[in-house]
Amino acid sequence: MKLYIKNMVCSRCKMVVKAELEKAGLHPVSVELGEVDLSDEPDKTAVAHLNDNLKLLGFEIIDDRKSRIIAQIKNAIVTLIHHTDEFLNLNLSEYLSTQLNYDYGYLSNLFSEVEGTTIEKYFIAQKIEKVKELMMYDELTLSQIANQLGYSSVAYLSSQFKKQTGLTPTFYRALKENKRRNIEDL
Repeated sequence: MKLYIKNMVCSRCKMVVKAELEKAGLHPVSVELGEVDLSDEPDKTAVAHLNDNLKLLGFEIIDDRKSRIIAQIKNAIVTLIHHTDEFLNLNLSEYLSTQLNYDYGYLSNLFSEVEGTTIEKYFIAQKIEKVKELMMYDELTLSQIANQLGYSSVAYLSSQFKKQTGLTPTFYRALKENKRRNIEDL
């Protein structure tokens, strides 16, 4: 049986959810971002109790189809931006259509309807958070960051960064208290 979990965005999230599943006596076959595969079908009481415990930790079981698709879109984007070693220069619509096996038009309309923003804006917000993270480590130049994240130029990266944060990347890097947002808060 598959369970879909909201707000799973990192490897620590997977560890926490797996621990909660095991504590509840459920046996996960696999735990991925936003998705858990169980060996057995749990009863409704066990699922409700698990959901209550997960909510205390900032997670939630998703039980309707639209919410599951939205969570899958977000997880695909988070995985692409934050959990791949090298950003691939690809078309986002093709990537999401391939990953989720839905027409991009449907995904885009559903995402906008439910989230009140576009997939593209969510994608850009994730990229800017990744830029902030990479700038905080201070190991790469802005040009290397732009290249790694698939920007056509440093100027384009700087333009998007300023639109999102109100600051130039250079000014942001100069700030010592780089305020990053949690991925799940975007």
